[in-house]
Amino acid sequence: MTSGRETVLHLAGPVRLGDDDVRAEAWVVGGRLTFTRPTLPGRDVVRVQGWVVPGLVDVHCHVGLGATGAVSREEAERQAIIDRDSGVLLQRDAGSPLDTRWVHEREDLPRLVRCGTHVARPKRYLRDYGVELERVDDLPAQLAHEAARGDGWVKVVADWIDRDEGERADLRPLWSDDVLVDAFAAAHAAGARVTAHTFSHEALPGLLAAGVDCLEHGTGLDDAQIDHVARRGIAVTPTLMQVGQFESIAARAVRYPVYAAHMRRMHARRYEHVRNLFDAGVRLLVGTDAGGTISHGTIATECAELARCGIPALEILAAASWRTRDYLGVAPVDEGAEADVVVYPADPAADVAVLAAPSAIVLRGTRVA
Repeated sequence: MTSGRETVLHLAGPVRLGDDDVRAEAWVVGGRLTFTRPTLPGRDVVRVQGWVVPGLVDVHCHVGLGATGAVSREEAERQAIIDRDSGVLLQRDAGSPLDTRWVHEREDLPRLVRCGTHVARPKRYLRDYGVELERVDDLPAQLAHEAARGDGWVKVVADWIDRDEGERADLRPLWSDDVLVDAFAAAHAAGARVTAHTFSHEALPGLLAAGVDCLEHGTGLDDAQIDHVARRGIAVTPTLMQVGQFESIAARAVRYPVYAAHMRRMHARRYEHVRNLFDAGVRLLVGTDAGGTISHGTIATECAELARCGIPALEILAAASWRTRDYLGVAPVDEGAEADVVVYPADPAADVAVLAAPSAIVLRGTRVA
């Protein structure tokens, strides 16, 4: 920590709070944001010059998860700090085998919205990443259980390679359509929204019919499904860094040529696909998929990947900040709110490359290193 709540921060601006909401300057007094110049004789005032935006949101990360499964609490703390120092002040943890409720008690760590644990089938996901159900019919009860453990979200693995098919192996759905209907109804009844890992096209009809709320990756969406997703207001997290690894995944899958070819096709069209989602009006979220094979602290890289799709910088910034705070139900950064803001030397709404070098980070009203 470089300054506490006894110090007044003068955010010399400009301050961008929304698509069309730009203020000249702001102050942080007692940890809270104000746009009225305070009169505080005897208090230290630290001036911070630059473009100010609400803290970034990584809506698909995994605090507490490493390449081989759960990590220690100390490593999970390190992951969260790395994300914080990249400008991420709000995270939706899209599945973790580690119970991270303790993060809520840490004022120096990003705000965390937990999905509980991934729910998958035996041998149909990455080992030691989640709960593996032997019986398909157990999915409704498990999602209700995860809803009670999480923060308003649950995460289901909807498809994965079925290696039992040998050379014909490809991405296949894990669950029957009727079970998905019952399972999502159980999660919704417990007050949780459902997000689903899905690479394939084949798993999508069942997910959409069952009322899925959000799709992670979503690489299998065709034009008709894209229109359906846009109309229904279903969000999609493209995770372009993860999809960027599909070619290397295919190269290692020499025993499964059908699957490898499928992954290569999705890899080749990834930028066009995400641009199609944007043009159709789909709500896009920004998520790095950090915590497995992707490093934490890479939100700026994911935003740069979205820019390669031709998405305007303001749209990317909004998806990585204020719009997704609203989507997750987190209070807006505005007058009287706890100050969760990041300062940049230039306007990231003009060029998202600026996101790679924040000049100041203020979390819960305290400037952090």
